[in-house]
Amino acid sequence: MAAVLDSVRAFFAPVTFTIDVENPSDVVARETLLDRVMGPDRRKKSSEMIRRNRLPAEGLALVARDRDGHVIGTVRLWNVEAGINYEGTPLDALLLGPLAIDGKHGGKGIGSALMRAAILEAKKRGHGAILLVGDADYYERFGFFAEKARHLVMPGPFERSRFLALELVEGWLGGAAGMIVPSGRMLAGAPVRKAA
Repeated sequence: MAAVLDSVRAFFAPVTFTIDVENPSDVVARETLLDRVMGPDRRKKSSEMIRRNRLPAEGLALVARDRDGHVIGTVRLWNVEAGINYEGTPLDALLLGPLAIDGKHGGKGIGSALMRAAILEAKKRGHGAILLVGDADYYERFGFFAEKARHLVMPGPFERSRFLALELVEGWLGGAAGMIVPSGRMLAGAPVRKAA
């Protein structure tokens, strides 16, 4: 019922934000927002292991800004390999997260707008699937379901029922099995691990 009320409120609320591509000057505001919304343990999550020392996928770091240009929401997508397919070939995909909205701006549809913009941009850029760890009740409205990720695993602990996927290309994850590993660009100056 709360989700329905939030949707109704968002529908009738005046638009007080814009969605934009994140730029370098947004880093401090984004990190402060994530710390405030997700708490200090956010860096211990399995998803963070995949994101550590990596850059988001090209063009897929988005922010919501209020009328004054302040960052009030963020979402980023990351290049990963989603296990392997039937032929044993690594399967390219995206990992979404984190999605965070400033609590003072909740119920305005900002999270939904960021999700829709991220999904649309990922599709326009030719990506085949998006994975995430999150609340199924929230993300199912965007087409994310646990069934699509059933043969994939995250590094470290994760809740199976919260590991969800959306195929941007039908059948993209068909036969996908294995571990999610990072495949995106490294941050400049990030330590590189050599194979043993």
